[in-house]
Amino acid sequence: SLGLALVVLLAGRSIVKALLAALVGLWIASVGTDLFSSTSLFTFGQMELLSGIDFVVVAIGVFALAEVLVNLEAREETQLLPVPKGLKNLLPTMQDLKDCRFAFVNGSVIGFLVGALPGGGSTIASFLSYGLEKAVSPRREQFGTGVIEGVAAPEGANNSETGGALVPLLTLGIPGSGTTAILLAALVLWGFKPGPLFIPEHPALFWGLVASMYIGNVMLLNLNLPLVPLFAQVMRMPVYVLYPLILGVSMVGVYSVSGSLFDLLLLMAFGLLGYLMRKLDYPSAPLILGLALGAGMERALRQSLMMSEGKLSILVSRPISAVMLSLALLVLLIPMFGKLNAWRLKALEQD
Repeated sequence: SLGLALVVLLAGRSIVKALLAALVGLWIASVGTDLFSSTSLFTFGQMELLSGIDFVVVAIGVFALAEVLVNLEAREETQLLPVPKGLKNLLPTMQDLKDCRFAFVNGSVIGFLVGALPGGGSTIASFLSYGLEKAVSPRREQFGTGVIEGVAAPEGANNSETGGALVPLLTLGIPGSGTTAILLAALVLWGFKPGPLFIPEHPALFWGLVASMYIGNVMLLNLNLPLVPLFAQVMRMPVYVLYPLILGVSMVGVYSVSGSLFDLLLLMAFGLLGYLMRKLDYPSAPLILGLALGAGMERALRQSLMMSEGKLSILVSRPISAVMLSLALLVLLIPMFGKLNAWRLKALEQD
């Protein structure tokens, strides 16, 4: 509930449109076979939908494919800035570091906390940190143009999420993401049992995991910095080459996940949906957030209702649940108070 309430931070100019987009994401997440009753939901007789709709299909369609359609309609050549030459010019300046220091810290904290929650993932962490930074930044109107705060916040969250996901994995044996679920399977396969005694019993392995994360980041930095000019040159490709290439890579990526031609049709459908959302000024991020949180939220709600024999009071009688619901309500009310205050100040100025 708290994660879904944070959708207001991704609302842009209209909270109502953001909430509607999030509801569409929740509906998409509900498609498939119910885990508790084995009833098919919103499959419309299609066998391919019994297992649900893959997150990758929706994300690529709503973002990548929709972006291609919007740019094809605009038919405007993008004016690109010259690519800096030399390592010194690629590194952020002192002013850049000063501008993004709070954004990076906020994103890192959010990423770590989201990563520690089962089912969180870097996608949710990045979207939430970006939305929060956009809501509090004095330069929020420049977000989407490459302003450094809008880059530092989601990148900090994306990097710190991995460390946060290791906390429940190594201390409780609960994977926080798909990646840590694979890591859990590997540890069990080699005879290690993640849990409260994992760190004191296997300190060398634990610190080896920590060290590997540092080594991996250093390797990525050394590999990516020299390739920045090459990445930038991709945008200089002619549109009649770039857009078909994006479309082809998207289709290959979706097909490689499931090997289903039906998913390619879904990709096209969600591409059109993303295009319509862009044209009607509906934000896409709340839809992805609702999709990412929908399955876990429904499962947790059903389990809670089964434990309480259908009584909704369990949602407020447990301390942790009550605190989370209170925070969710607070997050929903804060933007409303902000708008009321803005209207009041505007009325005073007119008087």
